[in-house]
Amino acid sequence: MRAPCACAAHVPRFVAVTGGPGAGKTAVLEVVQRHFCEHVVVLPEAASILFRGGFPRHDGEPGVRAVQRAVYRVQVELERIAREEGRAALVLCDRGTVDADAYWTGPPGSFWSEVGSTRDAELARYAAVVHLRTPPADGGYDHRNPLRRETAEQALALDGRIFEAWSSHPARTVIDSRASFLDKLALALDAIRREVPACCRG
Repeated sequence: MRAPCACAAHVPRFVAVTGGPGAGKTAVLEVVQRHFCEHVVVLPEAASILFRGGFPRHDGEPGVRAVQRAVYRVQVELERIAREEGRAALVLCDRGTVDADAYWTGPPGSFWSEVGSTRDAELARYAAVVHLRTPPADGGYDHRNPLRRETAEQALALDGRIFEAWSSHPARTVIDSRASFLDKLALALDAIRREVPACCRG
């Protein structure tokens, strides 16, 4: 149950909740939505919006690159809505703009020139990053998401690329997989709670 917040206005801060496929991001964010006040806003994953809407998923280079350019632009607009609405104290992003570079298949650094930005500028969008590590193949990888096409091995490889993409963020919390997902969830909630204004913690 969300607790009421006594503050009428906040300056929004953005936190990226990231990690490889199957790391538990969606489950963590679902709990967050029930745990904190209405000023803690969770944005949906940009890629899921695109794929559920029918954006083509081609395996060739042009298709893969088109997806990541689109993911980046949808993410930017989702964050802009939250910023301009002005009601959020904390905006939790199901992945951030930097994730798209980890999925990019072009030459190193070329993604940022494609979208007219830089890695440093994108890292600066987020006050903090919470990275949930993908479990190994025998450690609880969840294949049930119909939008997920990666094998457990591919998911681990992507997790490594995402880990590297965010490596220079100055406020990153990394949460390794645990035998019990509840333990991992508790650690993730603690990391997120540290970013929530005191008036919104309940």
